[in-house]
Amino acid sequence: MRTVKATAAAVTAAVAAGAATVAAGRFASDAALKAPPGKPLPTEPRLTVHATAAGQITLTRALASQRPGVYGLSGQTGHAVVGAVLDTAPHPADTVVRRLERVTRGSLEPGDRVWFTPSVHIGDPSSALGLDHTDMNIPGELGTLPAWFVPGTRETWVITVHGLGTTREHSMNIMEFLHRHHFPVLALAYRGDAGAPRSPDGLGHLGETEWRDLDAAIRHAVRYGAEQVVLHGWSTGATMALRAAAHSGVRDRISGIVLDSPVLSWQSTLRALAAARRTPGPLLPLAVRAAQGRTGLRGDQDQGASDPYRLEVPVLVLHGPDDTVAPWSYSRSLADSRTDLVTLHTVRHAPHGAMWNADPAGYEEALRRFLTPLM
Repeated sequence: MRTVKATAAAVTAAVAAGAATVAAGRFASDAALKAPPGKPLPTEPRLTVHATAAGQITLTRALASQRPGVYGLSGQTGHAVVGAVLDTAPHPADTVVRRLERVTRGSLEPGDRVWFTPSVHIGDPSSALGLDHTDMNIPGELGTLPAWFVPGTRETWVITVHGLGTTREHSMNIMEFLHRHHFPVLALAYRGDAGAPRSPDGLGHLGETEWRDLDAAIRHAVRYGAEQVVLHGWSTGATMALRAAAHSGVRDRISGIVLDSPVLSWQSTLRALAAARRTPGPLLPLAVRAAQGRTGLRGDQDQGASDPYRLEVPVLVLHGPDDTVAPWSYSRSLADSRTDLVTLHTVRHAPHGAMWNADPAGYEEALRRFLTPLM
């Protein structure tokens, strides 16, 4: 009898441990599959505001607060734009002083917890940039998709698609540049975004299914006068662009693709986000398997749309080795594999999705050179 009870107890413990392991894998996979648009990724540290003064803000010293370039700074009570580090400004040793360009919403006070975001502008193109725009409703697979349309005189439209941790506001970083060069711009909100339908399972699919919303946007652009389109995607939006270029029924209208911080290995990205949530290393493979089971995502060995030999149009990749979410090595391999079509513009000291922020002038010059033959 004791042996039977001991065996039963061991089986119960094993079942409980297995269930706990499965639950842990599901929780870890949530870091990527349930990343809310506009909220910081777990890789982005929280910083403390120590002081503000005329044109200056003092923040906790960290690698994030010392990044070069211009960034949005978000918190629970406000949003601001910060510029260069001011090394000559007096400050305690454990802090960093940056130029405070402007406060765009609310206020930032000493003690506030904040984080860096690549989204410099908030609102819409009219309120944030002074650009005339139209709010459009695009019929998509799951329902109506909101989009901003900024008109231009060219027959080639640029369709922008944001990625993890951001919203379509991210596209306003480059919207003034595109407007100066007379490109019509369609900035898409897709499934899971505010105002757009949710995925049936309530999860993000890292571009695997979301690309069909981009396909709907391409069809809409063609219907309303676009002769050609250039797809500009960040992060998983870049994944969507590649999938649309491979599978869309109107892919012959795509004349170029811009990939910023592209997620070319969803497994690597999921592991990075799960690890940032302090998931123990041994559980990271479980997070990948949980994501596959929950979403039907295929393994990285099935390259699908990211297969370099399926590319048929020019591609500009803007990426750098400091991205801890989407490994730069995959972008470098893509460029090395298709030197005839792919140009890699390397941006250093930039986190995921923030290649423009780290070097706006260099980014826009690379973009200008890429777009000029496509005009």
